[in-house]
Amino acid sequence: MKTLYLLLNLGSLSIPFLYSFHPKLKFYNYWKALFPSILITMCIFIPWDVLFTEHKIWGFNESYFMGFSWFGLPIEEWLFFICIPYACVFTHFALLHYFPKAKLSKKTTQRVSLLLCILFFSILMFNTDKWYTAINFLYAIVLIPIVSKYNSELLSKYYLTFLVMLIPFFLVNGVLTGSWIPDEVVWYNNNENLGIRLFTIPIEDSIYAFTLILSNLFLTHLFMNKKAPEYSEAF
Repeated sequence: MKTLYLLLNLGSLSIPFLYSFHPKLKFYNYWKALFPSILITMCIFIPWDVLFTEHKIWGFNESYFMGFSWFGLPIEEWLFFICIPYACVFTHFALLHYFPKAKLSKKTTQRVSLLLCILFFSILMFNTDKWYTAINFLYAIVLIPIVSKYNSELLSKYYLTFLVMLIPFFLVNGVLTGSWIPDEVVWYNNNENLGIRLFTIPIEDSIYAFTLILSNLFLTHLFMNKKAPEYSEAF
């Protein structure tokens, strides 16, 4: 099915995009901050993606995309970095709109951040030869302290909203990695990761999703403070 990857992207985007115009949410007010954030985050993740594809750390099954590529990546992969962050930032925003008190205490947030960094660092030290594991966990180790220093309030909320986002993550990424379909959309070289799968999903993908979404949220909040501070508290 040549359009599967495209349909996954558009399906993930469709409901969040339509509900962006909901009179109680008015998520379109955040577009001026969100879209530059998506672009900047792509500048981090796309080169990583290109190199990993080139060195066969992962790759794409031609049976599931339309055949158009740019810098070695299917167009659907480029759309992934627009559609999924949009959907996830919207989900974070919508959850906080309806559950404004959903956040961890400052002390708990600090402890969770510290524990995650220790865990990721420990795994990294024993797996520096595995490129997907090493780069993925290294970025998380750098990103978490930065966000913790400059916007700990965001982390206190994100640690909870991310748990909710894991549900669609397992559904979409499950399909991409071969669940419920004859073959994988995205394949992985297990010599370059821990070889631990959550169903069909490499465990590193959960950290990849965590940092991808957090990068977009952190930048969106940063731009909101500059462009429209009256809206920034929603994040």
